[in-house]
Parts: sequence; structure tokens; C-alpha cells
Amino acid sequence: DIVSKKPVKAMKERADVCALPAASVIGEAVAAFEIARAMREKFGGDSLAETKRNYSGYLDYLRRR
Repeated sequence: DIVSKKPVKAMKERADVCALPAASVIGEAVAAFEIARAMREKFGGDSLAETKRNYSGYLDYLRRR
């Protein structure tokens, strides 16, 4: 205690002053998950190879438009 100069048990607090760096990691992971979900919905497939083939075909379709 600063005023009485007597020893007291310290409070436990977070040492970081900003939670934004930690939140940005979580935000990036959530965004990646949602992008993967949207790609799976759009391009489907029973395997990653089939999904990649469907995606490649979609890119070819866009180039020809």
C-alpha cells in the first residue's frame, strides 16, 4: 500500500495493454474458416482434388466470359 507503506497482496491483472494483437489472430482464423466454408459450398466435391478441379474450371469459365 503506497499510502500506509504496509505490505499487501498484489492484485493479478493482465500485463498487456491491448488485446488487439490476440484478437487479430482469432479474427484471421475465423475469416479463413468462413472462406473455406464458402468455397466448399460453391465448388463442392468429395475430395480436395475434386474441389480444386471445380475451382480451376470456374476460373477457366471466368476467363472465357
